[in-house]
Amino acid sequence: MLRKRADGSRSFLAQISITRGGRRVHSEAQTFERRPAAAAWITRREAELKENPELLGRDAKARDPLLRDVIDLYVADSRKEIGKTKAQVLEAIKRYDIADLRCSKIGSVEVLDFARDLCNGRQPQTVANYLSHLGAVFAIARIAWGAPLDEGAMKDALKGAKRLGITGKSKSRSRRPTLDELDRLLSHFLVSETRYRGVIPMTRIVPFAIFSARRQDEITRLRWADFDEAQKRVLVRDMKHPGEKMGNDTWVDLPDEAVAIIKATVRGKAEEIFPYDPGSISASFTRAAILLGINEESMADHDRLHFHDLRHEGVSRLFEIGYSIPRAALVSGHRTWASLKRYTHLGQVGDKFAGWKWQERATAPRGLRLVGGSSA
Repeated sequence: MLRKRADGSRSFLAQISITRGGRRVHSEAQTFERRPAAAAWITRREAELKENPELLGRDAKARDPLLRDVIDLYVADSRKEIGKTKAQVLEAIKRYDIADLRCSKIGSVEVLDFARDLCNGRQPQTVANYLSHLGAVFAIARIAWGAPLDEGAMKDALKGAKRLGITGKSKSRSRRPTLDELDRLLSHFLVSETRYRGVIPMTRIVPFAIFSARRQDEITRLRWADFDEAQKRVLVRDMKHPGEKMGNDTWVDLPDEAVAIIKATVRGKAEEIFPYDPGSISASFTRAAILLGINEESMADHDRLHFHDLRHEGVSRLFEIGYSIPRAALVSGHRTWASLKRYTHLGQVGDKFAGWKWQERATAPRGLRLVGGSSA
């Protein structure tokens, strides 16, 4: 396996994995500067293990591999799907000096030095994410492969990084769209939908995002078969969860406004209710916000309006119209009520969307039949 280091040099990872009766009995890896050397090691090592089967497992546990090799073993061995972000972070870590250290040489000091290197151009919450993903490797390395990584050293480093301000939590976004901003955005989208065929119906999706309090990728995964009109709920497949990336299917309640939008959407051949690419939805929203002057380059990120802020608006609205924390959680999908407490101190009371013209627009039959994400 070819890899590039941070300094531009190349290395080659040689891996050996032996399975017997459906169970992995031996795995090891080494890094070489040249491809022929890596290939020669594999050939030589496989022959050695074949002639001396008593070395299986035992020899691997006695080794002291490089951290980069253990990271590769973690990725290769994991039966659970590793999220895209986590995979990218682990690959990035292999470009730092710590990845070239033997596992037995990595203590809390080395991890903290790595964290300090990460601070260059990164926010404390990003550094915390890097250490969290690396911590997953530390937690399993000794158990799974006998690699002498000290999980206690990682825990000490995490404590130290927090106290030194190297790591920190993400700041909660509080940006909410005004009715004027929404009117400008939806008027812009209406012009596009009137002029062109096949464009994403943002005048329907934006109101649905607010009233359902759903994330953009969740909206595009909602299926007609999972919509329970009688109970006013829908099954959100693979709902975002810090510990589970796939298979985390959750039923959520739908406010009346969200139910009305789904009922007004003509069912086509696609199994999804909104069969569109989530990235395209976000890009369309972002472009419009810039074009209309809602977002400017000089603005700090927390002042800019993002599509995800519509979820924050939706959850805030639930409390403003009198929802309790438990009832709001059934809509938003939050698993802990503590994360919803900040919404209970909102100063505004009442529904600012009462009589909103864009809700009427979103629930009006349009004579358009959605087929696989385009109108026909």
